[in-house]
Amino acid sequence: MNKQDLVDAVTSRTGDSKATTGEAINAVLAAITRAVTADDTVQLVGFGSFSTGQRAARTGRNPATGAEMQIEAAKTVKFTAGKAFREAVNAS
Repeated sequence: MNKQDLVDAVTSRTGDSKATTGEAINAVLAAITRAVTADDTVQLVGFGSFSTGQRAARTGRNPATGAEMQIEAAKTVKFTAGKAFREAVNAS
């Protein structure tokens, strides 16, 4: 399912216009992005939580040449599924 499919699915459930639904979905995604970028955790009870993590610097290998290279430390985005979401996925 891509973003347009999501808009269509929500539109069919709510009866709102596609434009209104698309704006609402974009606003939700933007709010989550801003919060996680600011190192906040976004918790949607029953669905899951979005947070930041940290990946340490490490030594890796260039797959083309086999030469060792340093991979820098980086921030990551973590999603942890909520209990209801996990149970719904496991029930199917």
